[in-house]
Formats: sequence, C-alpha cells, structure tokens
Amino acid sequence: MKKILILVISIVAIISCSKDDNDKTARVMIRLSNVSQYNFQNIIVNTSTGRVNFNNLTSGQKTPYKDFEKAYSYAFVELEINGKTYTIQPIDWDTESLSANRYYTYQIDANDSQNQYTRLSLSLIEE
Repeated sequence: MKKILILVISIVAIISCSKDDNDKTARVMIRLSNVSQYNFQNIIVNTSTGRVNFNNLTSGQKTPYKDFEKAYSYAFVELEINGKTYTIQPIDWDTESLSANRYYTYQIDANDSQNQYTRLSLSLIEE
C-alpha cells in the first residue's frame, strides 16, 4: 500500500512540475507595423510587464517579433516623429490578455495632428 501511495504522489508531483514549466515558457510574440506615411524613431512599447525598445521603423515596414510575457489588445506606445514625442497611453490593462504561444502585430498609424496623445492609433492583427 505504501508503494502505491508513493507512486501516486510521485506522478502527481511530476505532472504538476511539468505544467508549471510549460506555463513559464508560454510567451506572446509581437511585432510592430508602421502603416503611416511617417518614419518612427525611438519606439518604446509596454504591454504591462515593462518597457521594450523597438528602435526605429520606417514608413511601410515591420519589425522582427519580440518576446513578451503578457500582452493585451492595446499597449503603451511612445515614439518620435521628426523629433517630437507622441504617446498612446492606456488607462488600464483590465481586459483579457492575448493568447500565449501566438504571433501578433501592433499596427501603428499616425494622423496629421500635432497633439501628443491623439496623433497615434493602434490596431491589433492576429497572425
């Protein structure tokens, strides 16, 4: 009886550890797409887990994918256009997070406004 109990406990422990390890490696892959007519410089994105630098992105181009622990359908974005800083500032991240082990594109556009908080727009594309 003791051998069966030890075997059951060992199996449960192994299954539990495997599940935790898989959850820790589950990631969200995100890239940026510049669909505006402007070149973007010094791009910073924060999906709620810290700032990630995407550097520069010319009009019509996409960045390589970057690995995020967690992400949502929108994000904090800060970038420069012709030396002036523009920002997308989420109020909160109180929505459902994106699925892990998937690829997404944050498509960023810019209008002609000079307002720091209304010039940029962000759309999510699931790949």
